Order: sequence, then C-alpha cells, then structure tokens
Amino acid sequence: MTTVNEAIKKFLDGGYDKDLAALYGSAEVANQRKRWAAALESFERLYGGDNPVRLFSVPGRSEISGNHTDHNRGCVLAAAVNLDIIAIVAPRSDGMIRLKSEGFDEDVVDTSNIAPGVYPKLSSSALIAGICAAFVERGYKIGGFSAYTTSNVIKGSGLSSSAAFEVMVGHILNSLYNDGKISAPELAVIGQYSENEFFGKPCGLMDQTACAVGGFVAIDFEVPGHAKIEKLDFSPEDAGYALFIVNTGGSHADLNEDYASIPREMKSVAARFGRDAMRGITADELIPRIPELRGELGDRSILRALHFITENERVKTQADALRSGDMGAFLDGVDASGRSSFQYLQNVFTTHSPAEQGLSLALMLTDLYFASRGVKRGAGGYACRVHGGGFAGTIQAFVPSEQSEGYKAYMDSVFGDGACIPLRIRSYGATELLGGI
Repeated sequence: MTTVNEAIKKFLDGGYDKDLAALYGSAEVANQRKRWAAALESFERLYGGDNPVRLFSVPGRSEISGNHTDHNRGCVLAAAVNLDIIAIVAPRSDGMIRLKSEGFDEDVVDTSNIAPGVYPKLSSSALIAGICAAFVERGYKIGGFSAYTTSNVIKGSGLSSSAAFEVMVGHILNSLYNDGKISAPELAVIGQYSENEFFGKPCGLMDQTACAVGGFVAIDFEVPGHAKIEKLDFSPEDAGYALFIVNTGGSHADLNEDYASIPREMKSVAARFGRDAMRGITADELIPRIPELRGELGDRSILRALHFITENERVKTQADALRSGDMGAFLDGVDASGRSSFQYLQNVFTTHSPAEQGLSLALMLTDLYFASRGVKRGAGGYACRVHGGGFAGTIQAFVPSEQSEGYKAYMDSVFGDGACIPLRIRSYGATELLGGI
C-alpha cells in the first residue's frame, strides 16, 4: 500500500500506466491518470492522507443476450465493459464503513449492527449491510474502511451501476480482511443476496457475475448459487463491428414494480408445473395448458414465459455461433432477442407511462438510419435491441465499423451529445491496481 500523495505522484509519473491501458485501452491512459489522481485528492479531503490506501476498479456490464432469463435459472451472454466504478480505500480499526460516492451523501454502516431492517430499503447503506451480513453468514471476516468512489457507469443506463457497487464493496472486504480468497462468482452471489434481501429488489445474478468475472462470458444459472461460466474469445471490433448503447434519457424512478412483475409472472407459470422457475419447462409442455392458464394468470404471464423458453435457447445458439466464428448467426440472435423483448416480454416501455417511449423511438430511428443506407438487419448488417432491464434507459446496437461515426452523430442529434456511447469489452472483472496488472 502507498499513501495518497505517493499514489498521486505515481499516477502522474506513469507508474500505473500498464494497469490503466489494460482496463481502459491505451488511448484513455492520459484521461484515466487525471481521473484517478482527482479521486485520490477527494479521498484526502474527506478522510486524510496519512494512512496507506488501496485502489480498486469494478467494471459495468453490458447484457448481450438473455433478456430477463437469469432470475428464472436461464442462460445469458454478457460482457464487462470499459466503464467502471473506482474506489480509493483505507482500512479502519473502529469497525465503521464510511463510503462517499461522488454526488451522493456519505453512507455510514456499523459492522456490528447489520441486521435486516437497520438501514432503509432501496439505500446504498442497506446494500453495504447486506454484503457484510452475507460475509458473516458464510464464515468470512468483515471490518471497517473509508472509501471514496466515483463512477462513469451511467446510472439507469442498463450497465449495472448497482451491481458494480455491490461487487466493489464485496471486493474491498475480500481484499482487506480475507486475503482475497473469495472467488469472483461467490462475490456475485453475495451481491445478489444483498440486493434481494436487504435492498429489496428481486434481481437475477447476471449483472453481478459479469461485473465480478470480467470478459465476454456465457453464463448458465441452472443450479442456484453455482453458475457455469465460460469466457468466450470475442471482440466486436475484431469482427468488424462497433458496440453502442444509446441513452434515451428515460428515468428508472418508480419502475421497481415493472421489473419485479417479470420474474413474478414467469414464476407464476412455473408454479403451475410444480417448479420454482421456468428453467426446464418446454413450449410443448406449456402450449397445451394455455387455455386454462389464460384465465388464471392472464395472457402477459404466458407471453413472458414463452419469451423465457425461446430466449434461453437463443442464447445457446448465439454462444455456439461465436465459438464457430459465425457473426451473422450471432447478429440474427441479437435481432430476434430484441423483437421478442419488445413483443412478448414487453419491457420496452412501461404501461404506467405510455407517453414516454424513448426506447421504442431509439429502436425505430436505428432502423430508419440503416434502411436509408441500404444496410440490412441481422446477418451481414446491423442489430439492435433493448438493453438491460428495460422500460427506460438504453438500447444496444451492433453497428458495422464503417457506419459507426455516422450512427453516433445521428443518434446524438436526437438524444443529446454523448447519448450514443461506444463500449469496449474489458478482460478484467473486479481488480486492484498494483502498478502492473
């Protein structure tokens, strides 16, 4: 460990350049030197600079395919990206966690008082307490620390800012008090537990897993708590494509019920088959029972269940396509995932505010842009879909590299400068900067 001033000097002198190039790409090294140095200065103002500090980074993630399958024990494709949350950290001896995120009030958690309900639901403090509680339940050590964090994982963008935060807290406790012995997949499970039980959101496990593990991954959640994770050697750039998300500016406020309704409705169908999740139920089993289920559960529950079945198989097909280098089949899958999400899963806009349809607008504008240039959708062309949980936020687009600048300018002209955000796949998940990864 090193002091704040020593770390600042080391950043500005290029001592962390190898780490920064590995995480962000060589073109971003100069900007990231300044970003990390500024974070260190903010930490010093808040918590002093005498104690040695440690430096942590956790990436955001992009869901590539498998829209709302993880919470019903399905399969997904996901990727860690070059946007991240960073933390400057110093251990404390008083058992208190004091964490200041840029732009937010400081969270203060007493590690001796972490029972459910002590900290309010839907708060960062509750997430921190839940992670501490999960550590204790699993026999791991916890302790206090001071931390300053800053993030360019855009909140509400579908890039999983909350999952990155959860994994960050777990990664800090793992590094400071458990010699780093807790695996990345287990840190992901701990993060999900905290979000489900303490924060109060019934999320799946994809977000935390992708943030913790890093790279481009195929994940199978069939066995709860024991995901099968395979890293795939895939880069959109190497295949001649740029990966974008387009931030439409829609708010995720008051959408918890929209998100919660999807796993609830899928599981209500599964329960009629005596199961706790949709995994393992086939369309051939479900379709004959639709007449009775329509009256009991409603049509939307059935549509969402059928989306799960087809989407789960689609993910497997897309993973096979990437393994064999078939970019066209992969893009066909992205396109089909987008259509199924819009028509059957129905998470492109909320029925509580039908006038706000930024995602629908962005998808249509993407189609119009490429149609006017004679670029087809799917194999050999482009692909787009809702990104992440949906209802508001962002779409995702795979764009031929030669079209990327024009597409970005076109979408920025509608949604605002910087709304169309290029992403790169990041190989590293939760990591600590050591002056040479």
